[in-house]
Amino acid sequence: MRATLFRPSGEGPFPLLVMNHGTTQNAERRRMLPLPAFDSLAGWFVRHGFAVAVPQRPGHGETGGAYREDQGGCDDADFARAGRGAADSIMAATAYLTAQPFIRRGRTVVAGQSAGGWAALAVASRAPPGLRAVINFAGGLGGRSYDRPDNNCAADRLFATAAEFARTAQVPSLWVYTANDSYFPPRLSAAMVEAYRAAGGKAEFELLPDFGRDGHFMAETEGSESAWGPAVERFLAKIR
Repeated sequence: MRATLFRPSGEGPFPLLVMNHGTTQNAERRRMLPLPAFDSLAGWFVRHGFAVAVPQRPGHGETGGAYREDQGGCDDADFARAGRGAADSIMAATAYLTAQPFIRRGRTVVAGQSAGGWAALAVASRAPPGLRAVINFAGGLGGRSYDRPDNNCAADRLFATAAEFARTAQVPSLWVYTANDSYFPPRLSAAMVEAYRAAGGKAEFELLPDFGRDGHFMAETEGSESAWGPAVERFLAKIR
């Protein structure tokens, strides 16, 4: 996997944040995706003492290779399989990074936006050693089906899979969504987190006001730290 690494000055060791990008089921669009960076978000975490890695998962852009996150059609959508396929890649990247001398073991946070946020929850369900917490920015799958806002491909399967992930997750999670997310609007994001909690998952839910034209893309927007930063800072203070 190709990846971008940001780190504070000095030798460390530093806690690790692995930030994960979204996806698309369209093969040509995946092929054209640029190497993700999340520059503004990464800078915020570096200022808070983290080394930040942003891997590009297989089947996307410069990394290329086989796509491991196919969710299937709406009638047979398998959001668990798609999430676990992404989680396999994230865990491989995390294992490589935590073996580096500048990373502090046992202090890893996995985060992601959209499908990357969903994949972070799938990672939590594996309960890997050293994982401290998960941050989910606008996570989910099947959103904006047929390019229609507030139209999920198979919402019932989304809720069921959130509960499935929660049953084996052992770390706290923060779910950050906005009021004007066209992929996962408030009624959907709230239902997802409730399904996760009902199955035993530890989840804090932050529903932020409208952000830009579509809050789904907040985490990748320059300067968005003023919106999500306070909630993330409060969450990190609890887990350190």
